[in-house]
Amino acid sequence: MATISCSLMMFNLLIITSTVAQGVGVNWGTLASHPLPPPKVVKLLKSNNINKVKLFDANSDVLQALFGSNIAVTVAIPNSMLKSFNSSKKAADSWVHDNVTRYMSNGGSATRIEYVAVGDEPFLKSYGEQFHPFLIGAAMNIQAALKRAKLDSKVKVVVPCSFDSFELGTNSTSEVHFRPGLNKTMIELLTFLDKHGSPFFVTIAPFLTPLQTKNISLDFFLFKETVRPHNFSHKTYKNSFDLSYDTVVTALSAAGFPNMDIVVAKIGWPTDGAANASSNLAETFMKGLLNHLHSNLGTPLRSHKPPLETYILSLLDEDQRSIASGNFERHWGVFTFDGQAKYRVDLGQGPKSLVNAQNVEYLSSKWCVVNNNKNLSNATASALDACANADCTALSPGGSCFNISWPSNISYAFNSYYQQHDQRVESCDFSGLGLITTVDPSMEHCRFPIEIRTSHADSHRVCNFPWTMSLLATTLLALVGWHR
Repeated sequence: MATISCSLMMFNLLIITSTVAQGVGVNWGTLASHPLPPPKVVKLLKSNNINKVKLFDANSDVLQALFGSNIAVTVAIPNSMLKSFNSSKKAADSWVHDNVTRYMSNGGSATRIEYVAVGDEPFLKSYGEQFHPFLIGAAMNIQAALKRAKLDSKVKVVVPCSFDSFELGTNSTSEVHFRPGLNKTMIELLTFLDKHGSPFFVTIAPFLTPLQTKNISLDFFLFKETVRPHNFSHKTYKNSFDLSYDTVVTALSAAGFPNMDIVVAKIGWPTDGAANASSNLAETFMKGLLNHLHSNLGTPLRSHKPPLETYILSLLDEDQRSIASGNFERHWGVFTFDGQAKYRVDLGQGPKSLVNAQNVEYLSSKWCVVNNNKNLSNATASALDACANADCTALSPGGSCFNISWPSNISYAFNSYYQQHDQRVESCDFSGLGLITTVDPSMEHCRFPIEIRTSHADSHRVCNFPWTMSLLATTLLALVGWHR
């Protein structure tokens, strides 16, 4: 009898562990100058038993690659399309047909689309109220289009919300509410989600909080066991995740939706581009987070009820992401841009190490460096020009290449431009200061990358000029400071 009881206990434990593990997925962004081909990314996902993926668009190549993979997918509508879908049911019908219906066959799921995300953090404070008038109408029209396509029972409409949607009250440390001016729209959204049984999608950003809160130990954000607990609203918190999550629970409860399911749409830790952005700290955070989720303990306000799903930011690094929030934004990946694991963490593959992307095709083994036999008096200006059209975030203070000396930092800038421009000979000119070499200039902790060979190299290339100029200012100080 004891043996049977023990077996049943182990069986139940396995079921619980499996159920929780299935609730962890990854964000797959494609803002890269040379994105890893979608079929290779899908193989990467499957090799590591990752069975949920959240997209930031509805890229046809990506959705085609996911066809038949049995990976649950969230497709997304960009903020720029909300106005159109708010005003036109026909536009909503067309989008659903082209991006959902065509990938789901005969009531089954050739591509397992589970959610349509309407917008990407449209309530972000920096956006002001520009998307507020269109969001609810767009969500309703997409929902109606799914119903007309007879997919509304299989695909849920959601709206990913930023964490700055919430504010603490002025009179009570335990009071949490939505930002002034957002409350009416948010109540409409929550009513819509509740009516259709959709969860509340929200970003939790533990890496950003220490940058804004100097009096809390970093250990509190890294799930360290020895950290001093913090009290909030008569509850004791041992990590920032539980505190952030219960902030969302409190706001939903105050709005009249205490039992709404919550999905953590984005959470992660970057590995480069800023102080405290490193692979070691990212590994510590990720292991702490996943162990906490798998424990099924929940939070003080939702005991034994962890998030319905949690999506890690991010699967891969993206060298074209906006750096408005900081230079670390291009380094969220658990894997590098070419699908190589940065650290050890269990995303579903168990005790084995993460499996890297296989058979990745690179450009030739060539790099662009500064020619030391030339007059380098104008080298810094050339490097700044290079960084304006490339990715130099690793040179930022705290970055993996910040401490390399002059003129190696000039070479890093030259090579970044050279690789992003497909190793064209003219892209290593720099008024005669550049030199193409077959000797890898990489050094300890500072990798001079070679880009992926891809036919999509030009399709994702963008330049976010204001944020690039901010980066250039930082890089300029570094380059000038290192000049001997």
